[in-house]
Amino acid sequence: MGFWKAQVLAAGFAAFFVSTAAVGQEARPLSKGQTLYLPIYSHMLYGNLGKRGVASSVLLSALVSIRNTDPSRPLRVLSARYFDTNGKLLGERAPSPVIIPPLGTLELFVELNDASGGSGANFIIKWAADQAINPPLVESLHANMDGGKAVIFMTQSVPLAD
Repeated sequence: MGFWKAQVLAAGFAAFFVSTAAVGQEARPLSKGQTLYLPIYSHMLYGNLGKRGVASSVLLSALVSIRNTDPSRPLRVLSARYFDTNGKLLGERAPSPVIIPPLGTLELFVELNDASGGSGANFIIKWAADQAINPPLVESLHANMDGGKAVIFMTQSVPLAD
């Protein structure tokens, strides 16, 4: 590859990374409430298919973090419904509204030994506020640190149209 071709490719990659970083840092519009979809993995498949046609799997715990990013106003979590891979409701993790103070966090936990959700589990989280606020940051930290190996990754919510 010639010098100029390498320079053009490098400039193209730099422009791509700068533009994607800027998109990730944009302020989200204020809101009085939303319904959010959060993917959860109570286990994940990995490796190759074995002789029986099944991949290996590892159980995962999930720490759901609902963070009020507004510095001056509270929000209410109205519900946090947990669904399995087939869309079956497994339970309500916020049976009554929970107030999260400004810059506070509500944590929900799916235990390592709870494989009921499967690899396609999810939370549907509804929140509201009395006036328009910065929307919460809703993420899940998945982990398994058994047996000298660690599997750790995060998922982030997306808003659903109401």
